[in-house]
Amino acid sequence: MIIKYFGHSAFLVDIGKKILFDPWLKGNPWVKEPVEVNADYIFVSHSHSDHGLEDAINISQKTDVPIISIFELANYAKQKGARAIGGNIGGIMKVDELEVFLTPALHSSSLGSPVGFIVKYNGKTLYHAGDTGYFAEMKFLGKRFNIDVAFLPIGGTFTMGVEECLFAIKDLKPGFAVPMHYNTFPAIKAEPQRLKEKLKTH
Repeated sequence: MIIKYFGHSAFLVDIGKKILFDPWLKGNPWVKEPVEVNADYIFVSHSHSDHGLEDAINISQKTDVPIISIFELANYAKQKGARAIGGNIGGIMKVDELEVFLTPALHSSSLGSPVGFIVKYNGKTLYHAGDTGYFAEMKFLGKRFNIDVAFLPIGGTFTMGVEECLFAIKDLKPGFAVPMHYNTFPAIKAEPQRLKEKLKTH
């Protein structure tokens, strides 16, 4: 597995297929120069501009790579000329050889409900939580799926902070937890090292 972090909540994860999550590339303070991304699938958690819907649409228009998201957001992307596949929260959704499970996310969005994603392929299971606070159903996700890597927000203000993320990790029981959505703006200042240290005693 190869993970590339573009900052904020944007990741490219290669598990035999290249999975691009929340690809905010244009205007992202973490991205210092133009980035060309080669992906097989794009996942967009919600419509806020810092999660890459505009970038995803542009990439899909150029490459025909599908955007996978909540039904309303996918329909919007289609109207803009992108290739998109919509689903909803509840059960496994088959996308070619991928198994995709849309999870709740405690947040807001102007296009359908905000979501996270569990993606299964090639014996690997990824969980990208999107923008979310802690929610009790994370215990279910930890029991339902054997999560190899969980990408979890720690910035506070708009999402979980470090303390809440500790509870999420305890419930999800991932092989690895990767912090995201921090230090992009002053309001989401956080120290990922603090999460690592607290996990040793939590």
